[in-house]
Amino acid sequence: MSAETRDRITCHVLDTTLGKPARGVRVKLDLVSTTTPSPTNNNNHTSSSSSSIATAAAPAAPSTTNPVVFESHTDEDGRIKAWLPYSSPTSSGEVPVYTLEDVLGSIHASGGGESRWTLRFDSAGYFGGADKTFYPEVDVTFTVREGERYHVPLLLAPYGYSTYRGS
Repeated sequence: MSAETRDRITCHVLDTTLGKPARGVRVKLDLVSTTTPSPTNNNNHTSSSSSSIATAAAPAAPSTTNPVVFESHTDEDGRIKAWLPYSSPTSSGEVPVYTLEDVLGSIHASGGGESRWTLRFDSAGYFGGADKTFYPEVDVTFTVREGERYHVPLLLAPYGYSTYRGS
């Protein structure tokens, strides 16, 4: 898949016990917060806004009443290249139709500077239960800036993990 067809936030999970890609890991991508430049100050101070955003510039962006969450599973190579909107079991049954690009675009269009995201890896599901791993979930929180791509590899084992910003 070329860089143009990949989402701007991707991840890769490698099982370090087997020395192979971790297939079928459930991963959620949550928008934690957005920041906008302060209108009264030209330095780098920011004000935070809610993780549930909406804007007239992107009609497909999520509503202000719902959190912005995406979900996917790693492929046979342990990678997630595209995200689907997450519909919680307690939702009204409506399927969200926005994309990650819609959300990132609406943050930029509304004057947002940076956004903070969390990747939540279901390691208990991958290893076969919470009793099979010390870390049932691995959360990686990072900041996204307009126009940049983010690839987050996770090296995963039942009793440890490591992550870094990839290319």
